Amino acid sequence: MKKYPIYLSLLLVLVLFPSFIFPQDLQGKLAEIDAYAQKVLIDWNVPGFAMAIVKDDKVVFAKGYGVRKLGSPEKVDENTLFAIASNSKAFTTASLAILVDEGKLKWDDKVTKFLPDFQMYDPYVTHELTVRDLVSHHSGLDTFSGDLLWYDTTYSSDEILKRVRYLKPTSSFRSQFGYQNLMFITAGKVLEKVSGKTWAQFVKERILTPLGMNRTTTSVKDIKDNFASPHNESGGKLRPLPLGNVDNSWGACGLNASVAELGSWMRLQLGRGTFEGKKIFSRERSAEMWAQNTVLGVNPFPAKNAPTQMFGGYGLGWFMTDYRGHKMLYHSGGLDGMISETGLIPDENLGVVVLTNSETSVNTIMQNKVLDVFLNVEPKRDWSGERLERAKQNAAAEVEENKKIDAARVPNTKPSLDLKNYAGTYSGQLYGDVTVTEENGKLVLRMIPAPNFVADLEHWNYDTFQIKWRSSVNYNFPRGWVTFTIDKNGKTDQLKIDQPNNDFWFYELELKRSK
Repeated sequence: MKKYPIYLSLLLVLVLFPSFIFPQDLQGKLAEIDAYAQKVLIDWNVPGFAMAIVKDDKVVFAKGYGVRKLGSPEKVDENTLFAIASNSKAFTTASLAILVDEGKLKWDDKVTKFLPDFQMYDPYVTHELTVRDLVSHHSGLDTFSGDLLWYDTTYSSDEILKRVRYLKPTSSFRSQFGYQNLMFITAGKVLEKVSGKTWAQFVKERILTPLGMNRTTTSVKDIKDNFASPHNESGGKLRPLPLGNVDNSWGACGLNASVAELGSWMRLQLGRGTFEGKKIFSRERSAEMWAQNTVLGVNPFPAKNAPTQMFGGYGLGWFMTDYRGHKMLYHSGGLDGMISETGLIPDENLGVVVLTNSETSVNTIMQNKVLDVFLNVEPKRDWSGERLERAKQNAAAEVEENKKIDAARVPNTKPSLDLKNYAGTYSGQLYGDVTVTEENGKLVLRMIPAPNFVADLEHWNYDTFQIKWRSSVNYNFPRGWVTFTIDKNGKTDQLKIDQPNNDFWFYELELKRSK
């Protein structure tokens, strides 16, 4: 083999692999990310979003894109507040960790030690359920089970927890992952009982204020200026929505924050509980929150270019996986019209948060782009293009599915009863009352715990009616149906709601005629 002088060898490496000798500088990385963000804003035709990046204990990037609300000129900037939804969960576990550090609580304390009246469907689970179980998503309940109890309802958190006992498990205790907002609401209530303060007070005093997160709020009622409006589609058009009030679900969601202030939160996390010399929680608690408590299934045969391949799990308030050979902590958040994402790569001292005011994949797209740029991934991957193609395919599949539904409709049928005989109150222990009334020759459904949930029912076939949710419903539900069952006396005895969607399980309501 021919040998070259050392200086010629170095010159050859420099020519062929310049980034090996002179890695792309920080400003170059940020310029690439910024340009991609502006492209994504146009690609997805979204109102706006904001993003912050932390590297080596510094916020190296914080910027907004687009507008806060369609039709208004106000721009999104790094201080614009967004609902961060389930990204609030890590604040709940960090708050519990503070109490663990102070010796006031143990992760494996029984929940009934603090909430003696709390009950699960299974008495054994009631007795054995621990604080760790509450924040690990393995209670035996299904993913999103019971979320109709808190979503847009007038129920207080105390009333919600009283009704948890009627939720039937779908797996044995601690055997499977089931993403649970209700268990985090319960964790928030444990925090309140132990600390003697509300969840909002504790989070503000022990986390937000020490981090200088002074504009971050624990309720939409406290938002005063520079905030983003949520948006989603209705009738094929993007619409702004009112801010969602989730004060009854503290512990699971509730915070409204900017990317600038969430930069401090990421610095705290990457600092293993210490921020600018102040210890908020210990390294030991950080390790516990980042340790895998619940195993998530992963694809045993991933695609060759998949960035995540080896494992998936949930710790205490954080998902975890590997991203291109690095352990990654992450969490997403979603409420009507707002999606958020936080991602941390501890061994690179790297963090990114993306907040959006629409319901798209922009949060994941930009997170992955940031990680790829900082991890020097080659070849460059167009996450936006890939997701756009997937969205196009999903839209086409939805069209075909609707054609199948229409083709399966039985023509020329009539309801078994006069419309007035379907009217009545249908009740379930879990949820409460749903009423059906006859108004101007049509049936109208109202979900009493959620006053905004009103729908007109249009006859489909036999005793099934199609749901037409009114504009007061913020969630963009696809087509759904209500079916009445008739008893031996020719009267309605049950109302079954078949409303396909990815977040709320109407079949759990078990509504029987009560009036």
